[in-house]
Amino acid sequence: MPHNLQQAALPYKVMAIYKFADLPDAEAIQPVLAQFCCARSIKGTLILAPEGINGTVAGTPEAIDALQAFLLADPLFADRLHGAEIKFSVAQDMPFLRMKVRLKPEIVTLRAPEANPSQTVGTYVAPSDWNELIARQDVVLVDTRNDYEVGLGTFKGARDPATASFTEFKDYVATQLDPERDKKVAMFCTGGIRCEKASSYLLSQGFSEVFHLKGGILAYLETVPETDSRFEGECFVFDDRVAVGHGLAQGQATLCRACRHPLTPADRADPRFAEGVSCPHCANDTAKHEAAAERQKQIELARRRGTAHLGDAAADAASRAKARKRQQAEQSRLRNSKLGTS
Repeated sequence: MPHNLQQAALPYKVMAIYKFADLPDAEAIQPVLAQFCCARSIKGTLILAPEGINGTVAGTPEAIDALQAFLLADPLFADRLHGAEIKFSVAQDMPFLRMKVRLKPEIVTLRAPEANPSQTVGTYVAPSDWNELIARQDVVLVDTRNDYEVGLGTFKGARDPATASFTEFKDYVATQLDPERDKKVAMFCTGGIRCEKASSYLLSQGFSEVFHLKGGILAYLETVPETDSRFEGECFVFDDRVAVGHGLAQGQATLCRACRHPLTPADRADPRFAEGVSCPHCANDTAKHEAAAERQKQIELARRRGTAHLGDAAADAASRAKARKRQQAEQSRLRNSKLGTS
């Protein structure tokens, strides 16, 4: 058992799952899945699309185990989600505020119909074999993640496409890669889903030998000893943990409250960093600083009062309260309107 899952004192289990599969009935599945998760206080986000499922959720170990069994055994999912990529980690605090099951056109947005991992995909490479592959001189190593993720950590010698979104990866391939020159291309991403679709796209563009890291960086950090690792830095994750390191232990990165960019300890030591207000990545954006400074002021006031701040879970309560007030006002208006015409 991975070391991090032996930390029995940590109360939350985190499950990341994805599978490219034929889900034309995604809309019908959505309420079933949402009800199952909400009934067990599971929180996070699951994305359903005609091409499959993707997401990360957290809950008690019992709740997450029940969800895994439901997805892999219930007739609604079992055949189509067989062999899904599933990874577990643990957390001290619940990393999500609410549960969302969203319908989208794609589970990872590339906007390239020719990329269909359910039909064609590159060669999977196990984490235990990854070091040997990327050490070869004839292999081009490409990080398929976005620039802010790469900045927090990546594999030694990997190319950074410098993309702000995955849809820009097509432009990178068109301008920086050549199937005649780059005979062998190895790619990786956080959990395996993005590079799986990227590998399908490269094959559609004439690249003949395309490899991708099975399970992504998370699987690598979970199984490869730190002493043998070629991954430098931390891996950005899309929840309140911000980043994880070897053994999937929570990393040292935090988020800038002004621009939401992940921050390393070096970033926080930079003179341009001010807690809750600014960081080296948004140092010249005064509009963000002013808004963030006011928010930080309210956080400090709330902290001194011992109350929750609207930037935390209290924001959800405020949003719900506003919605209720709007609904009550609309109902009152309708009643008055009916009384006026009677």
